[in-house]
Amino acid sequence: MDTLYSPQLLGLLSIGLLCTGAIAGVLAGLLGVGGGIVIVPVLFLLFHAINIPEHLVMYLAVATSLATIIPTSIASARAHHKRGTIDVALLRSWAPWIVLGAAVGGLLSKVLDSSSLTLIFGCIALAVSINMALPRKIILSDHLPSGQPVIAGGIGLFSALMGIGGGTLTVPVLTAVSFPIHRAVGTAAAFGLLIAVPAVVGFVWSGWGVAGRPPFSLGYVSIPAAVLIFSTSTFTAPIGARIAASLDPARLRIAFAVFLFLSSVKMLWSVLG
Repeated sequence: MDTLYSPQLLGLLSIGLLCTGAIAGVLAGLLGVGGGIVIVPVLFLLFHAINIPEHLVMYLAVATSLATIIPTSIASARAHHKRGTIDVALLRSWAPWIVLGAAVGGLLSKVLDSSSLTLIFGCIALAVSINMALPRKIILSDHLPSGQPVIAGGIGLFSALMGIGGGTLTVPVLTAVSFPIHRAVGTAAAFGLLIAVPAVVGFVWSGWGVAGRPPFSLGYVSIPAAVLIFSTSTFTAPIGARIAASLDPARLRIAFAVFLFLSSVKMLWSVLG
C-alpha cells in the first residue's frame, strides 16, 4: 500500500474527491438522493486505486458515502423546507421506522461480504432506474397503502446497505402512490439524514479494529475522504434544490434514471464481469 502515501497520488485523489462532493451536492438537492448514487461508485474506484484490500473496498465506499450524506442532507433538506416541498406529516410518521431499518442495515455489514453489498446496490439501483425511465409513470394507488412501517423500514434498510440517501427508493415509492415528484424529492432529502446517522453508527461499530483500512478511518468510514467530499457538497446542495424547483418533472425523472442506471451497471460489472 505504498502508493497510499505518494504526494502526487494524494493530490489527485483530493481534487477528485472535492469534485465528487460538488457534483454529489447538486444531485442531492436536485434528486433528493444524498449524492450517494455518485459517491459510492467513485469511492469504489478510488479505494481500488490506492490498493485497499478487495474485501474492504465496498464497506469503506458505502460507509464513507453515508457519512457524507449527513451534512449534505441537512443542507438539501433545509433548502427544500424553505420551498415547502417536504411532507412534514409523512416525515414524522415514517421517521422511527426509517431509523430502525437504517440501523439494522448498518449492523448487517458485520455479516454481509463486500460482493453482497455490491450486488444489492447494483440490482436495486438498476430496477429503480428502469422504473423511473418508463415513459408512463406507474401509479399503483392514489393514496399511501397499509403496511407503511414495513415500507419505511425497508427504505431505511436497503438505503443503508447501498450507502445512499433515501431518494433512490423513496422517490419511486411515493410517486407510485400519486405524490408529486417535487414533493417526493423534498421529503426524500429529509429522509437522507434519518438514514445516514444510524447507518454510520452501525458501520463504525462493524469496522472497528479491522485490519487493512486506510489511515484515519473510524470503523469503515474514511474520515479524510468524507471531509473532502462534504466540504464541497454542503455548499452545492442548495443549488440543486433551486434547479429542482424550476425543472420540468419529466426531465427530473429522466435525470434520476440516467444516474441510477450508469451507477448500477458499473457496480454489477465489477462483481459479475
